[in-house]
Amino acid sequence: MSALQNALKDLEKFKAAYTSNDLNRAETILGELKLKLIQLTSLPPICEKTLSSAQELSFGRDCYEHAAVYSVRTKDEATMERCFTQVKAFYADTRSLLPKSDQEPILIGLNLLRLLVQNRIAEFHTELELIPVDDHANPGIQYAIQLDQWLMEGAYNKVLQATKAVPSDLHALLLQDVAATVRDEIASCCEKAYEKLRIKDAHKMLLMESEVAVKGYAIEHAWTIQEEYIMFSHEESASLAKEASSLSLINNTLVYAKELERIV
Repeated sequence: MSALQNALKDLEKFKAAYTSNDLNRAETILGELKLKLIQLTSLPPICEKTLSSAQELSFGRDCYEHAAVYSVRTKDEATMERCFTQVKAFYADTRSLLPKSDQEPILIGLNLLRLLVQNRIAEFHTELELIPVDDHANPGIQYAIQLDQWLMEGAYNKVLQATKAVPSDLHALLLQDVAATVRDEIASCCEKAYEKLRIKDAHKMLLMESEVAVKGYAIEHAWTIQEEYIMFSHEESASLAKEASSLSLINNTLVYAKELERIV
């Protein structure tokens, strides 16, 4: 068995390990794969032409792509930073040596989302400018672009809805903490804007599983529940408005409140 064939078997083991969420085993195999990649002279930075150059380059790209996927599953920022930097560098170095990978726009979209989730907005827009316009239509890239737009607008309800309609399970992993953060931001805006809010409206606005969950959330935030309403406490400032009579009004007010914050 050739060294490349042996390495391909290790790659399959790596994929199986991280897919089954055996991340410790996956990390060990990835370390072994990287040692084997160093021994392949067809790969950057040497790029030596050999009889197996095409296979080795393809294998190398597969390794870096799967490493990026693995890094998302670890949910470790340092690991993601390293793996996405490596796969992007490999794409750039082999642009003239390999046909474009079907996985490239998918991973680039995940990288955009990663930067957005980490609140690295300037880097997000820098990366976006480097992406060919034709790739912007890719669902993963478009998803990140749209999410950024809604965040800038303060349209938190749309962001929250987007976390429940993701392009893939990897997007869902990146957005796990975002949903909770955005829900808290919506709740904060509601608390500042209204004296009371119908539980059924809060249920729709916060996109929670049930009205029972809304009541539990209200208790956690020390809000008072009176019959069908959540009563907000306004110890530090007066209420900006009365009860929200419709979901549409709530949405418009949240956007307005966020814009005021940014102006101030």
